[in-house]
Amino acid sequence: MKIQIGITEAHLKNSISILSSILANEMTLYIKIRKFHWNVSGQSFMELHKLFEGQYTQLEKSIDEVAERISKLGGKTIGTMKEFAELTIIKESPNQYPAQKDMIKELVEDHETVIVQLRKDVDTSADENKDAVTADFLTGLMEAHETMAWTLRRYLE
Repeated sequence: MKIQIGITEAHLKNSISILSSILANEMTLYIKIRKFHWNVSGQSFMELHKLFEGQYTQLEKSIDEVAERISKLGGKTIGTMKEFAELTIIKESPNQYPAQKDMIKELVEDHETVIVQLRKDVDTSADENKDAVTADFLTGLMEAHETMAWTLRRYLE
């Protein structure tokens, strides 16, 4: 059944494309934080282990919400590692196991990368795609990433 929500088909496709890229970023960051959660060691092990768990748990929720937003707009949600890898802007580091401080720095940079992209995507969603709901949704995601980055950044001061 064709979606009739006041957004053109072309704009719906654009929003779905944006959301698919965001989903890839969220999944890649989720996996990276999981890796760090599993491999953190040292003096602040338990604190960082729990902090990372909190962040990947938060991302689990946002991942599902992004996927549901794609579906609400009439799209099909990607769901393979290959698809995520093709769309993500987050850099992975296979076979690398950084020290605590380097883990934190890398995650701050990743969250900031996501924030910068989300800021652009909010503007595109609102101005070009005339999709205020997606713009609002992405603003909420951006706020969550700003909080996660801020929390991690505090460990580096």
